[in-house]
Amino acid sequence: MEKLCVSDVSKIFTGKGGTVTAVDKVSFSVEEGEFVVIVGPSGCGKSTLLNIVGGLESATSGTVTVAGKAVTEPGADRGMVFQGYSLFPWLTVRKNVEFGLKMKGLPAQERTAIADQFIRLVGLSGFENALPDELSGGMKQRTAIARTLANQPEILLMDEPFGALDAQTRVVMQEQLAEISRKTGSTVLFITHDIDEAILLGNRVLIMSRRPGRIKKVIPIDLKCARDHTALIDPEFLHIKKQIMDVLWEEQTV
Repeated sequence: MEKLCVSDVSKIFTGKGGTVTAVDKVSFSVEEGEFVVIVGPSGCGKSTLLNIVGGLESATSGTVTVAGKAVTEPGADRGMVFQGYSLFPWLTVRKNVEFGLKMKGLPAQERTAIADQFIRLVGLSGFENALPDELSGGMKQRTAIARTLANQPEILLMDEPFGALDAQTRVVMQEQLAEISRKTGSTVLFITHDIDEAILLGNRVLIMSRRPGRIKKVIPIDLKCARDHTALIDPEFLHIKKQIMDVLWEEQTV
């Protein structure tokens, strides 16, 4: 079942220096439960495209639908996780995760039960009453993910969510997200510059061209090995990585 449909989307920015086409006639879909990753050169329009899907920016032309409904503005059907943690510093982990549920008007007891379920899912049991400044970067991002999942969006939109983390924490978070995605069956559209991350997490990798951003190639990921750090030296993993790097290298040299 198709969860997200991006159809012939273009985005043109107009400023004092003239017009810039950031995204040009991009089309793709994401099936329910699928984890799709977008990679591409810096400035190719990856984040712009994600913001259009999230309703934070409007497309110049083309359409976006989520579960058959046209996207015209931000909505609860799309949960967004950014590189910045965007937590409320005065709220505990539990209260941060409960926030969207409170906005929906759920009773306090139900909010707490749902929040604690997702706090356990992201491995933060015991930290329910901690404030964000008492958490590591990885723990803050897990809180942000739990908060987003607790709202049960149709699709999870993630823009370089681990970009601010150190290398070791980033690998741990990648493995945890892969496990969370498997357990919840979440539909995910994920932006990254990290090719290893794209292969570890994705069912498909969409490679964008340099600006104006277009979908240049789609590479299916069907790893037989475990989706963890041990995959990084697996021959199948390395073969897929070379495919992606070759396409990206073409964009740097044309």
